[in-house]
Amino acid sequence: MSTLVVINPNSSHTVTNEIDVAITPLRSFGIPIRCLTLAQGPPGIECQRQADLIIAPMLELASAQTDASGYVIACFGDPGLHALRDQTDLPVVGIQEAAVVTALTLGQRFGVIAILSHSIPRHLRAFGAMGVLDRLAGDRALGLGVADLANPHMSLDAMIATGKRLRDEDGANVLIMGCAGMASYREPLQQATGLPVVEPTQAAVTMALGQIQLDLSHKLKSADHA
Repeated sequence: MSTLVVINPNSSHTVTNEIDVAITPLRSFGIPIRCLTLAQGPPGIECQRQADLIIAPMLELASAQTDASGYVIACFGDPGLHALRDQTDLPVVGIQEAAVVTALTLGQRFGVIAILSHSIPRHLRAFGAMGVLDRLAGDRALGLGVADLANPHMSLDAMIATGKRLRDEDGANVLIMGCAGMASYREPLQQATGLPVVEPTQAAVTMALGQIQLDLSHKLKSADHA
């Protein structure tokens, strides 16, 4: 059976495993989901240069998945999103884009919990391209790298404090977790802040599964695939 392929573009198997656990409820829809780790990627994608450098090997990894029915790029920043859409006529969903679209259905103003302060300009460029800056309440950084997120004692309290600042100081009424490595903290963050929390890989997988089921794609399939 064809499979939705979720690609973690960094080399952290810990992040991939957390993504796999986070999307477990979505397997009940019946479409197989396979999570892959890009071995050539850095341990965490924390700047634009790292994001750009993984595009070519990620495209190669995607093309090797001969049973794919669609793809999810599981990095907040959607590196290689449009390149992969050029490469295939299968559905391709980026977790940043999907998270924002989902958040707009759950609240009027969304707040983003970023990992590092230099991640924020990348986010703002993407939100500007999407035309949603007027719905952005704030984008605040934890000051933690991707690897640090695996330590709940270091990261969860910081995420809760940042989420509350986005709520109380910036006026956010929905939160987006700004890194796939935060996946395991959605429920405690939601309980602590009292706001809906969008975990981006869950949002993207949900969207991709719907597109696969409805035979939707960013471009018409070629005659060879019809």
